[in-house]
Amino acid sequence: MERRDFLKSATAAGVAAVAGTGGAQTAVAKHTVVKRPEAPGMLYRELGTTGERVSAIGMGGFHLGKGEDAAAMIALARKGIDSGLTFMDNCWDYNDGISEVRVGQALKDGYRQKVFQMTKIDGRTKAEYNKQLEQSLGRLQTDMIDLVQFHEVIRLDDPDRIFAAGGAIEAAVAARDAGKIRYIGFTGHKDPLVHLRMFEVAEKHGFHFDTVQMPINVMDAHFRSFQHEVMPVAKKQGTGVLAMKTFGDHYILDSGTVQPIDALHYSLTLPVSVVITGIDSDKILDQALTAVKTFQPMSETQIATLLGQTKEAAMTGKFEPFKTTAHFDGTAGNPKWLG
Repeated sequence: MERRDFLKSATAAGVAAVAGTGGAQTAVAKHTVVKRPEAPGMLYRELGTTGERVSAIGMGGFHLGKGEDAAAMIALARKGIDSGLTFMDNCWDYNDGISEVRVGQALKDGYRQKVFQMTKIDGRTKAEYNKQLEQSLGRLQTDMIDLVQFHEVIRLDDPDRIFAAGGAIEAAVAARDAGKIRYIGFTGHKDPLVHLRMFEVAEKHGFHFDTVQMPINVMDAHFRSFQHEVMPVAKKQGTGVLAMKTFGDHYILDSGTVQPIDALHYSLTLPVSVVITGIDSDKILDQALTAVKTFQPMSETQIATLLGQTKEAAMTGKFEPFKTTAHFDGTAGNPKWLG
């Protein structure tokens, strides 16, 4: 058995044992809008047309699974929640499932009720989606996930596979009807054309996405722009926009054309519900909190100046390698995850 499969099986079995004895963290009934405590100094926004209010800064799940000190990462997640962050990002495949395990541990002791929990599923078939969803529920130690998104919609045929007979959309809708998930969205980082096709195929099937996650940053505005091409469609449909790749991992900051706080302020200025950012230390958490506390919507002049600084570096996509290379394409290297 491969290490990844062993970890998944062991984790699911262990948490299932806890759930079987009444240890699972109970969330809320499906379709019920939840009012969560809002901390002073934090910015909160509407999540599309769901009626939910969530923190404008979301804590990225990938980084919480990277650090070797699990206890420190769990404590960091709780510190973020205590500071007012209510949107928690994650994914079934992050760090062999460790990211979900750690967040599941962080959300014990009453923390689950304070957050809007999101995760992502790679499966394109009904069977694979169901398998991965059950593993995510187990790792997160909850009986309901607020938002589950189809992960890495980066190929033009991904929408067709998801909406095909026996495809993942059938499993997602059934899970929503069964009360295992509350909202459905999709993510991707490759090309706005794929996102637009996902919306098009969904519309043909009479389906409305609650959220869409995509790169929104100071370089995206110049190159294969999700901001310019996809955001207007999402806004028209009432789909909440989840911004990611604010720093492009570290690549956009490596360009030397923008500072972290300015990059965060730029993304927060746009009509997005949440800016999801990777947080792996107290320093980076404090940076995100400072960005919120000092945030004022940027003026047209400020935006023009910032985009002028980044234009030349952005034009070839060099600093957005998630668009131009396969380096960030986890499902490309692991096609079996798709089913």
